[in-house]
Formats: sequence, C-alpha cells, structure tokens
Amino acid sequence: MKIFIAILLIISHVMATAQSKFVPNPQAVPKQATPTLAIGAKAPDFNLPATDGKHYSLKDFASAKVLVVIFTCTHCPTAQAYEDRIKAIVNDYKSKGVAVVAISPNSPISVLLEELGYTNLNDDFENMAIRAKDKDFNFPYLYDGDTHSASVHYGPVATPHAFVFDKERILKYNGRLDAIEKPGQANAEDLRAAIDATLAGKEVATPTTKTFGCSVKWAWNIEYKPKTRKTGSQDLSYWKNWILKELRNWCLTSLTSYAS
Repeated sequence: MKIFIAILLIISHVMATAQSKFVPNPQAVPKQATPTLAIGAKAPDFNLPATDGKHYSLKDFASAKVLVVIFTCTHCPTAQAYEDRIKAIVNDYKSKGVAVVAISPNSPISVLLEELGYTNLNDDFENMAIRAKDKDFNFPYLYDGDTHSASVHYGPVATPHAFVFDKERILKYNGRLDAIEKPGQANAEDLRAAIDATLAGKEVATPTTKTFGCSVKWAWNIEYKPKTRKTGSQDLSYWKNWILKELRNWCLTSLTSYAS
C-alpha cells in the first residue's frame, strides 16, 4: 500500500511539474511605438519566465538598492561580446546591494536567417537556456519573445541596452555598457559609473548614452521576412545557410547532452 501511495505521489508531482512548465508561444503583435523609457520614469513591472525555470517580476528584486535591467539576446555577436562584462558587474556589485536582470526582447519569429551567420543559436527560449547554461550566467535571463509585454514599455533600441534604477525604481541611466565592443578593451565603464552614482545618491553625470549592437526583433517585423528571400541561384545560398545553422544547433545540443 505504501508503495502504491508513493507511486501516486510521484505521478502527481510529475504532472504538476509538467503543467507548470513554461511553454513559449511567440505570436504576431500589432505594430506600435516603442519610445525608450525617459530618465526619471518609474520602472514598468513585468512577469516573465526565465531560463532557470522561475518567473520574475520587480518584487523579486525589492531588496536591491539599485536594479539594473539589461535587454540583450542570444544570437547577436555584440550581445555575446558583453556577456562576461555583465557577469563581472554581478560579481563586483552583488555585495553592494545591486541586482542585475537580463531580458531578451526578441521575437524568435522575427529573426532572419541572414542574421544567424555569426552564431550557432537563435533567440527562442530553448536556445536562451542553452546559452545561459554554457556561459554559466550568474543573473536571471528572462524571455519576452511571445508578446513583448515588458519590452514595449522600456523601449530598448538595441541589444545590449542597460537601464539603471534607484531604490525607488526611478530610472537614473539608460544606454550602453561601454563604448568598445571588443572583449578585453573595456569594462562596462559607462554602466559602472551610473551604478556608482546611483548607489551614492548622486545624479549620473551622463544619464543617457547612445546604444549600439543588434536591432530589437519586434514581432511586427515579420513582414520583412518574405522581402528578404532570395531567388534563383541566391536561393541555394539561403537554404545552405539555413541547413548549416540547423546542423550547428544539432551538434551543439548533442554535445551538451553527451557532456551532461
């Protein structure tokens, strides 16, 4: 009887876990304006799934003296170049009461195949989880690719794009992490200066900086996909790139499974 009850408990736990597991559903979204959040504005709340299996909202960072929200993504070479700098920010400022959360604003259905030429991963939720694991992210990595429910209120221009909020969640800085993309040539100086000033209760000397990187893949940009399709001899190149991308994804997934 005890064994039977134990089996029932295990089955119930498995079913509950399966039901609560997030299932991504990227969909068409009507085109809309996405102005960047202005300095002095309150942080828009969100409730988004993360690659660690949890959902996060502003209340999960309530104890932080400073909250850094960074819009980034998986496929973009510029975003990838800043991953280690984001991890360093977490390590250097965690003891000072600074929380960092990353959000991928990109709709997977709007990423063009041509844009995947420098990566083996795309921006869907599964590939986000692979990247987070492989790079050992020390910060929550949230997915907003279904409907952009949070991203449209922050208005990121490119990935990466950082927003720094004080204890009252008033925006003190938005812009780039630093001015040099190449790893080893910079250390997120602009972002660090903004965090330091906010922690000290001072105004940020340069509250906005120009971002650079990959454009945000809003869901309404899916209309551009048919326009970029090639014909004739170029069509072969299009499908060759697609096949190579899929092979890279398959090989990476297989190697990851084998290693684990």
